[in-house]
Parts: sequence; C-alpha cells; structure tokens
Amino acid sequence: MASKYDGLARIIIQNVGGKSNIISLTHCVTRLRFKLKDESKAETEVLKDTDGVVTVIQSGGQYMVVIGNHVPDVYDAVCDIAHIKGDAPGGGGGDDEDGPKEKQNLFQAFVGIVTGVFTPCLGVLSATGILKGFLALFVALGVLSNVSPTYKILYSLGDSFFYFMPILLGFTAARKFGLPELEGMVIGAGLVYPTMVPATAEAKALVASLFGIPVSMPPSGSYTSSVIPIICAVAFAAFLEKKYKKFIPDTIKIFAVPLITMTVTFAITLWVIGPITSGAAQLLTNFFTWLARVSGILLGAIVGAFWQVLVMFGLHWALVPMKLNDMAVQGFSTTLVGMFGTTFSQVGALAAIWLKTKNKKTKSLCAGALPSAVAGVTEPAIYGVTLPKKKPFIISCVISAICGAGLMACGVTSYENAGMGIFGYTAYVNTKANDISGMIWAIVWSAIAVAAAFIVVYLTYSDDDGKKKGAKGADAAAAAGEKHTGGKIAAPLSGRMRPVTRCADPVFSGEALGKGVVIKPSEGKVYAPFDGTVTNLPDTLHAVGVTSATGIEVLIHVGMDTVGLNGEGFKAHCKTGDKIKAGQLLLEFDIDLIKSHGLKISTPVVITNTDEFADIVYEQDEKMVEKGDEIITVL
Repeated sequence: MASKYDGLARIIIQNVGGKSNIISLTHCVTRLRFKLKDESKAETEVLKDTDGVVTVIQSGGQYMVVIGNHVPDVYDAVCDIAHIKGDAPGGGGGDDEDGPKEKQNLFQAFVGIVTGVFTPCLGVLSATGILKGFLALFVALGVLSNVSPTYKILYSLGDSFFYFMPILLGFTAARKFGLPELEGMVIGAGLVYPTMVPATAEAKALVASLFGIPVSMPPSGSYTSSVIPIICAVAFAAFLEKKYKKFIPDTIKIFAVPLITMTVTFAITLWVIGPITSGAAQLLTNFFTWLARVSGILLGAIVGAFWQVLVMFGLHWALVPMKLNDMAVQGFSTTLVGMFGTTFSQVGALAAIWLKTKNKKTKSLCAGALPSAVAGVTEPAIYGVTLPKKKPFIISCVISAICGAGLMACGVTSYENAGMGIFGYTAYVNTKANDISGMIWAIVWSAIAVAAAFIVVYLTYSDDDGKKKGAKGADAAAAAGEKHTGGKIAAPLSGRMRPVTRCADPVFSGEALGKGVVIKPSEGKVYAPFDGTVTNLPDTLHAVGVTSATGIEVLIHVGMDTVGLNGEGFKAHCKTGDKIKAGQLLLEFDIDLIKSHGLKISTPVVITNTDEFADIVYEQDEKMVEKGDEIITVL
C-alpha cells in the first residue's frame, strides 16, 4: 500500500548508496539506523538537505538518518520500497526465498523482475550501444565503409551483446531467480545456437518440431536479441528446480539436476513460453507502433512527460523490452524516442539552480550531478536536487513532454541501442539511407530542452523552494488548527539535570529534535511529566513519547544507543494510546545493566514540537531534581 512517505523513502534509499549497499536496517524512536557496506557511497549532504530529514549522524559503525517521531512510518516505507527485511543482518535487498514477500500485481512483479535482470547489464548495454552508434555515424559521414575489416570487427564487438542477449540475460536472470548461473546461460545459448537461427526454408524445417510437437519461432525468425522469452524461461527453470531437486539422490544430483532442469525448460520454452511471450511482446510493439502512427506526437509527449517519474519508481524498465523487441524485429523503434529530452531538461534545471542558489551545499550538489546528467544518468540530479526542490522537477517534466512531442513531430527514429545523454545522438542515424537528419533533430531538441529548462527554472527558482521543515515540522501541517497553549513540564526522572545542548549525542545537543534538558537518573523509573496521552512506545521500550492536553509533545529517551538492547532491562507500565496522569509510572529500566553494556544512562527530555511555541524556558545550570519538580515552562 502506498504511503505518504514513499517519496522520502526512495530518496533515502538512493542516497545511502542504493539497496545493494544496505547490510541491515533498524530504527529507534527518532532515527533510521543503517549498517552500510560502504558509507562513502552515501550522499550525506543530499540527505541532510532533504525535506523530512533532520540530520545524518555517522557513529559506531551505524549510518543514522534522523527523522523524528514519525520514523516508524518512514522505516516501513523504506523496507517496503527496497524489499528489505530491515531488522535482520543481511537484509540488503537480496532475493532469498526466505526473505520478505511483498504483495504485488502482475505489472509490479514484471517491472521488478525486468529491473533486477537489466540493472547489472546497464553499463555494458550502453557501452556496446555507443560503439554501434559511433560506427553508424562514421559510415554516414563517409569516414568508414560498412564493408571494411575495421567496421566488421568493431561491429562484431558492439553487436555481440544484442545478438547473444539470451545468454547474457540468462546469467543475470538466473541470479535474480536463484538458479545456478550456468544453467541459465546454457538455456539462453541453446536458443541462439546456429541450428536455432535458420536462414533458409530447409533450415527452418529442421527445427519445426520437437518430439513431434510443433515449434513456433518468434516473428523475427529466431531468439537472437530477444528479451522476455529467456527471462520467463529462467523463471520457470528456477521454479521447476526448487520443486523436484529434493527428490534427486545426492549421488547423481550434480549432473541430474541441471540435465532435468535445462532439458525440460528448453522444451517448454520452444513449445509454450517462447511463442506466448514473443506474441505478447509483438502485441505490445504493435500497440505502440499503432499509437505512433495515429499520433506520434501524443506518444512522444506522454513518454517525455512521465519518463522521469517512471525512473523514480523503477517502472521505466517495463518499456525497455518493447524497444529492444522493435529493434530485433524491424530494425528501428520510436517507442522511447520521446524520452530523449528528459536528460537535457535535467541538465538545464541543474545549471540554473547551480548559478542562482546561494546555498553552498546545493551548489556543490549541482556541480556533482551535472556531469552525470550530461552523460544521461539523471538519478543524482532527480534525487539530490530537483525532486527535493519539487518545482524544478515539475518544470523539467513539462519541458520533457514538449521535447518528446517535438522529436516525434520531426520524425526522429531510433536505429541503434546507443548510450544515454550526449552519447545517445548516434542512435538516430539511419545507416541504410546514410541519413543523419534524425541525429540533427535530436541535437536541436536537446538544446531546446537545456535552454528552456534553464530559463524557466532560473526565473522561478528560490532557495526557499522545498525548504525542509525537518522532522519537527513534518507533522506541523497536519496539526494546523490544533490548540497549543503550552504549560508546565515536570521532571519525569530523579537525577542531575542540565541543558540538552550538553548531551553527548549530537542529534540531541544540536537541538535537532527540539529544545529541552538531559537528566542523569539516580533511579530507573520514568514518570508522566503531565496529564496527557502516550503517543509512542517502541517495542524496544527504550523511549516513550507523550503529548499533553495542551499540545506539548515530549520525547523521553532513556540513555544513549539503548535501542540495541532490544528491550532487555526495560519494563513498560503503559502502552501507546493510554491516557496518563502527571506522576504516573510509565517505564522502569535497569541502570546497572545499561552501564554493563558500556552505554550512557543520561536521558534527554525534549519538546519535539518546539517550533509551535513562542519559547521554551528551563534552567541553564546543572542541578539536582526530583520526579515531579517543575523543570520546563512552555510558552
């Protein structure tokens, strides 16, 4: 189910280095606690400048993203979107069959599969596409002949990925579905074996049936360059192998299992999987081709407008197989032409923000994201700058739609699977007709995208756009209209009190979560500081959030890093939603046990909705307090 924190969760996942960089994830009452494989991959400054993130703390091998009181909702969104089991080591988003299973519709499942299969190929796919694109350009310009040895040799390298795609995708799909990689590769190799690529009618007759059952080849005549058949075949193979493997004796398992899996899967693919998937892919291709013929401009506008949104949600991979199928069947495609301007609209938006912003962090983020955006990798720009600022992102989508429509109106067609950004121009060279007009129009419209986005964003941008409210204010809007009259806060513990600015934890000492005090307790008991309601009691019992009848929200956090005790040494005398009276016992905790784990017992008591009041008044010097003493006045 969609959550209002899904957008924030995606930004967090992207900027901690992606789900593959996450070893484990837990949360306490205020922060997400990541263990990352490589903290250097995390974009800390991006996260600190993101709406809804208070700050980021790196300490004790943990990468902590401070959210505030609604951290459980953000945690759930992160786990849901990244498909990780956050509270277990190794929950880094793998596809272990014992991992969490998310309910998905067929389209969501399809997108997740295609994304997982194609992501490892992205760099090589782009590289080989660029090589083919440059060769096409050199032929069109007369620099190179398409019958020369140099062309033939280099084209063999550039085209190899696409020709043998079933083998390569067999490898990545096997990893995705948990099948031994070599089994997936051999199934793919069988599909493109020379006998299975018949060039004459006589050759086609040799592979027309298997065990007397007819074999129907794809519309292109072979499975070379095909995508969906091998993915579905490997999925079936993985499913099949898991079902029967346990019944095979260990003495013959080493050869019997791959023999059964590959033979059965190959036969089923030729009889059923191949014809169905090829037919479905052809229907989709026919639809987009029909739409392009009916209104290519509309197709370009739709793809251009929503491409960046699709990238954010990982849905763009759903369209990639359609383009690849077009290229395999008819040698050209218009399916994704409309997205070409999206890269350049991001470039223009970034350049405008870079020049106009006075925020040093934002300026540095733009400078870092620009080169990758020019090269066609827009995720750093989207997640780091334009999406958090909101308005520039919307502007770039509108301009991308206009450019997509313009590209299609000018008849631009893709003839190669070239790279992205400035490396994608060569895709629009028609080598058969020695026509570079498509590339010229692509250059023109990309320049328009850069200029238009730059001008509009520069004229409308302000550093206040998307200015973060922080966790303290994230829920303020929802609380608008509520009466906050302030009042007195009594000491919830007995012990030595001092201002929270002298707390050892930088999140509390920096008042990121609000103003207040910190008490070093003399006894292990927490009492209600006023009449009100228990609004947050985590399972680990190391903290409690309470709200007074007059709207004061207080967080009482027992000790530092005590979340790691998982409730050991704590006992609750209340639960979330309970009505409480001042002086009522809420929690008990074992001071000696906490100390034995090397943890501090100093307990922050902070007003998490500080911004909703005129002032927070309390003693600035150290002093001893007893439970029930008035320690803070909220005005």
